Amino acid sequence: MHRLPDSHGGLSRPASLSRRWHIDVPLLLLLMLLSGVGLIVLYSAAGGEVHYVRRQAVFLALAFAVMLVAAQVPVDMYRRWSPWLYVGGCGLLVAVLFMGVGAKGAQRWLEIAGFRFQPSEALKLAVPLSVAAFLHSRPLPPSFLTVLGALAIAAVPSVLIVRQPDLGTAILIAASGLFALYLAGLSWKMIGGALVALVAASWPMWEWGLRDYQRQRILTLFNPDADRLGAGWNIFQSKAAIGSGGLYGKGYMQGTQSQLDFLPESHTDFIIAVLGEEWGLRGALLLLALYLLIVARGIYISFMAQDVFGRLLAGSITLTFFVYVFVNIGMVTGLLPVVGVPLPLVSHGGTSVVTLMAGFGILMAIGTERRRVSF
Repeated sequence: MHRLPDSHGGLSRPASLSRRWHIDVPLLLLLMLLSGVGLIVLYSAAGGEVHYVRRQAVFLALAFAVMLVAAQVPVDMYRRWSPWLYVGGCGLLVAVLFMGVGAKGAQRWLEIAGFRFQPSEALKLAVPLSVAAFLHSRPLPPSFLTVLGALAIAAVPSVLIVRQPDLGTAILIAASGLFALYLAGLSWKMIGGALVALVAASWPMWEWGLRDYQRQRILTLFNPDADRLGAGWNIFQSKAAIGSGGLYGKGYMQGTQSQLDFLPESHTDFIIAVLGEEWGLRGALLLLALYLLIVARGIYISFMAQDVFGRLLAGSITLTFFVYVFVNIGMVTGLLPVVGVPLPLVSHGGTSVVTLMAGFGILMAIGTERRRVSF
């Protein structure tokens, strides 16, 4: 039986269930609460259609099971597996380019035996794992050559995903690798140089790197009223929904923009506009508080990690989760271009939910690593 040492160094009480199963209880409770709120909001966003809620509940049950399994794996094993996960994920991305299944003008899915999945989701974990493992075996702060190697690891899958095209996911995957690099002690001189290079590359990217609809999204960001019935429709309706909710909201399932189908993608990318209209600013702030508590817990786990790999990986997973939330809310409120990023654990989705919870399972594995020794 697993036992924990008491304050005098002896063996005292049996290890609690949460410690034996490597579960971070505060993080688990926050994730369960957020998922519950998500199902409530989704029911309204889907117009009361139970099908969406039932399907999402099944995905959440699977996701929590995956999280529990991921928490049992020793952190060192993740480090050793990272190259194989990375190569396998990139191989699937290449397969998408040749035999992928298309939908809504994009080719992002693979279908095997009737099961459709999005390989890019796996890279949301494989990239931070690989970058953290790469940096773990090298002196820190990273040298220029080490930085180039880490950037290459993040760049290869990002370029492949941009080809699908899926710019939003590509940005998130690149960010997950960059966060690990930043947490490794990247010098401000290199950060400044990267920003200068980014500015210098902005015009060539605009001319040759972006598709027409991507340019239109950026132009709509700066002037959404130019085409309210066309390119600006999504942002106009989402801002109208959020603004009409006021402080206390119109009431559950009483939102006019969402219930009358003026709000597009109300059960996926724009679901927070439904919450803002029906629950008001008060409800939106409560949701944001939940997200911030989850991020705070992730940062705490990162600080308490036992080695460099654990610290870099936990910090990268946590900051990437924060970017998920920031980008979704930013695009729905008109602060960022629309890039198709769902609101974590609230928007309707399958593969993304499972991948997200697998990341939290890894986070729990890192947080409980110091308790894995059996006495």
